Amino acid sequence: MLAMAEINYIRYETNSKGRTYSSVAKQMGRDWRTVRKYAEMEDFNLEKPVRQKRKAPVMDPVKPIIDEWLLEDAKKKKKFRRTAQRIFDLLVEIHKFEGSDRSVRDYVARRKKELMQENEEAALPLEAKPGTAQVDFGEAPFLYKGEEVIRHYLALSFPYSNAFLFQVFPAENRECFLQGLADMFDSLGAVPHTIRFDNLAPAVKKVLPNGERELTEEFERFVAHYGFRYEFCNPDSGNEKGHVESMVKYIRNNYLLPAIPYDDLSTLNEQAIAWSMTDRNRPHYEKELPIAELHLADREQFLQLPGKAFECVRYVHAKADKYGFIRIDKKQYSTSPRIAGQAVTAKVSFDTVTILNDGNEVLVSHPRIYGSEKKAMNWQPYLTLMAKRPTALKYSSFYDQLPEDWKLYFEECTVEEKKNALGLLSVILKGQDFDLPTKALKMASEHGHPSAESIKHVYYQLMNGRGIRETLPLSRLTKKVPVTGETTRGLTHYDQLMRLSGGGQT
Repeated sequence: MLAMAEINYIRYETNSKGRTYSSVAKQMGRDWRTVRKYAEMEDFNLEKPVRQKRKAPVMDPVKPIIDEWLLEDAKKKKKFRRTAQRIFDLLVEIHKFEGSDRSVRDYVARRKKELMQENEEAALPLEAKPGTAQVDFGEAPFLYKGEEVIRHYLALSFPYSNAFLFQVFPAENRECFLQGLADMFDSLGAVPHTIRFDNLAPAVKKVLPNGERELTEEFERFVAHYGFRYEFCNPDSGNEKGHVESMVKYIRNNYLLPAIPYDDLSTLNEQAIAWSMTDRNRPHYEKELPIAELHLADREQFLQLPGKAFECVRYVHAKADKYGFIRIDKKQYSTSPRIAGQAVTAKVSFDTVTILNDGNEVLVSHPRIYGSEKKAMNWQPYLTLMAKRPTALKYSSFYDQLPEDWKLYFEECTVEEKKNALGLLSVILKGQDFDLPTKALKMASEHGHPSAESIKHVYYQLMNGRGIRETLPLSRLTKKVPVTGETTRGLTHYDQLMRLSGGGQT
């Protein structure tokens, strides 16, 4: 900026005396544009002072690193956060920092205050309207068949009445999410007219810059089927679904701790619905009316259930490898040796993977794999092939899955008997487990090592509900035919036998 004396001269010469910009500029040795700028300037108020930032050549490169660590630690318990001294030590160790620990401590203290201020924005209270709901996942420990596991539960809460429902699932994937909602809608016998969601991956593929959402195809079809209105929280705005977040904690603390034992998920979820219903007998925390009574106002606003149930599945097209396995979500599922190298379709629900051929006929069905398990194997389609190579039986995982009775039986079999027994199992294991075949094996083994044909005979008698015919007890033969040292021919022996058994001659 020019000195005020020069500015005043320019304004006097041009505005008062009427000289041209170019003549004044030539006289002063300035550019004519500069002369015009100050001649036409209307605001000469002092400009707000700009604080000049001093460059910190040592600290500036590590400030983004410290910020990242502070943001990471903000999500952890206080006792798990890095201290300023620890941050300094890590900078020296990892990033060869050459500054002082005082510089790091001062920056960490200042940035913690700034970040905390940013995170303490006032939450706007949201009005709770009847018939609206909120949805979120939580997790809790469970005892599944005696082993402690972490399971996820989907909570559907109603802010107006403080009622809720929840369902337990093995994961937070798309199928579990949609199945949980569908099951809770069925339990309600209706559909909430508006549901608020967080930006859950099963529903939202991407949050767009303008606040729009790119939804998953399955969620879009689900919404169209049930007809409810959906809303999504703004990113990092948990207060917008604060009710369901509080309810997730309430469910865990009041119903799921300590770990609930269960063997069957459907039975556990029936109990979860029962707990949810019973909880409505308590009074609302503010309105002091029973939750069940307030929930009636929710129900008045609900939408009608559609006439047809929504099938919460997705279809995956896959090609079987040379062993007949396909891969879904990084897990392997068996099909059949005759399907090796062919294309199949997998129908995937939250708990089942059903593999279909080109004609949509079921080839095989598996429980869906979760956790650390990698492979699902149904041996029944492979047993026909194994019957041709019976010596490989003991080296297959099928042998490890055999009940102990069948292992003992195969150990006593000849190669030919193994072929026959494996061929039998390839038929009778279709659509069922080993319970009935093992029972047939035990019964057929009562009189010694049975053939495959004997096991088959007993198995089909059990299948037809006829049981096994009693064999004639040896005790019924109360008298013995005397044995002499000398054997003779003739019909007199028959006469003697008839007298011993109480018969007579006619």
